[in-house]
Amino acid sequence: MDGTMNAVAVRIDDSGVAHVELCRAEAGNAIGLAMATGLLDAARTCEKADGLRVVLLTGRGRSFCVGGDLREFADLTGDELATHLGRVTDALHGAMRVFAGLDAPLVAAVQGAAAGAGLGLAAAADLTFAASDAVFVAAYTGIGYSPDAGVSWSLPRLVGPKRALDLLLTNRRVTASEAAEMGLASRVVATGRLAEEARSAAEELARGATGAFGVTRRLVAAGLSAGLDAHLDAEARHLAGAAVSDEGREGVAAFLARRSPDRGISPVT
Repeated sequence: MDGTMNAVAVRIDDSGVAHVELCRAEAGNAIGLAMATGLLDAARTCEKADGLRVVLLTGRGRSFCVGGDLREFADLTGDELATHLGRVTDALHGAMRVFAGLDAPLVAAVQGAAAGAGLGLAAAADLTFAASDAVFVAAYTGIGYSPDAGVSWSLPRLVGPKRALDLLLTNRRVTASEAAEMGLASRVVATGRLAEEARSAAEELARGATGAFGVTRRLVAAGLSAGLDAHLDAEARHLAGAAVSDEGREGVAAFLARRSPDRGISPVT
């Protein structure tokens, strides 16, 4: 079964592995409305597919996903920007909800940068393979934004609240080896072997007990917290507010101009 949804391609092979690929290599697989909508469409395709056993999420090109499409967002202001970001997060979070609700495990293969929402997608996977050159960075507060893609929900559960705040507030770059040590990545593999190793793991899982995998995923999630749905809604609401604030606008403008942002402005409240 083959299909292409905007900036996301999905192919479900005969073994029941759904290959979901972010396809905006020229933009670092940045997530704008087309990418978010495509990811939701791909998730729904997986949800409806007979015999689905595993989802393998990859990013085409040098980076897995560099986060939100700031060039797309920078063209908008005020209520228009808030509305647009609401549509992006609704689709992105909708895709994450669908993937989280499947019996099929989610495997992510991360190369290059996993930043912002890309970090969220990597953290949401049940197994996250990191190429030795992979770099993980939160990035949000560096441009005056607050998190989305479940980052402020998943990171504390994976690495602990103190370490999560370190990553979210300082936006320091985390190497693949450190990501594995702190629990953000499952395994680190040689860059040239990333695709092979992740595909091999997906194929191995496809041969496993999908129903038991689904129960196990839900048990683990329930054991940690039952608040993801409300938390994603709160993230979307606060992100929209942060994006239209002075800090958000200045942060994006500074990022695109390759200068340091002027922080002599009122903080987000």
